[in-house]
Amino acid sequence: MIDINEILKILPHRYPFLLVDKVVEFEAGKKAKGIKNVTMNEPFFQGHFPGHPIMPGVLIVEAMAQVGGILAFKTANVSNKAVYFMAIDKARFRKPVLPGDRLELVLEVTKNRNTIWAFKGEAFVDGNLVAEAELMATIVDK
Repeated sequence: MIDINEILKILPHRYPFLLVDKVVEFEAGKKAKGIKNVTMNEPFFQGHFPGHPIMPGVLIVEAMAQVGGILAFKTANVSNKAVYFMAIDKARFRKPVLPGDRLELVLEVTKNRNTIWAFKGEAFVDGNLVAEAELMATIVDK
């Protein structure tokens, strides 16, 4: 497991943009599963949508990208580098994510070409697929 303290060392994101609480499964170069606990205290719920709060799809994709970044960074075993999100393709949103949900973010490596990484990402709530996308990232010097 990768806890929040290690995530803070890997990702440059901070509140409110850090969207991964922990990584509960990690297989270097292959797969990772991250967790985001969605609470009513999230700042985006003030405007999306008042009275009927739904987690924005773009933030679900960002959370997937952050898990992919952790997977690439830990697999490449680099320091003084950063992982940049490069591309989104075939994003689909199946069900709304609501306050109180536990978002499980599963990322599988589909390609790894030195510093370029491609992933298949899926997001689940209670075992139900809520979103999916194909993502790309690159590892760069800071």
